[in-house]
Amino acid sequence: MPAIPLAFYRSAAGHEPVREWLRELPAEDKRVIGFDIRRVQLGWPIGLPVCCPMSGGLFEVRSTLPSRREARLLFGFHEGRLIALHAFIKKAQRTPAADLDLARRRLKDIIG
Repeated sequence: MPAIPLAFYRSAAGHEPVREWLRELPAEDKRVIGFDIRRVQLGWPIGLPVCCPMSGGLFEVRSTLPSRREARLLFGFHEGRLIALHAFIKKAQRTPAADLDLARRRLKDIIG
């Protein structure tokens, strides 16, 4: 089965917040996150520990970084593509509601 294409959310102003966030990370962290995203693209549907369903059509790619931090990338699907909506370094046990709300708003922007 071919890989599910990946696209990045783009704001009305042309910003791609997930791509911009990734550019700021150390190379090794980027490699781990990229590997985990690729696992989702090639193995969908995929479950824990790599991917976790969230509510409202969102899913979470879970990456344990070499820097001993936990990265989360929230994504949804639209027109056969995996859309990277929001990413952050996780600092609490639960995914913060503000991060989920932001990803949902971005998904709604895309779907219309």
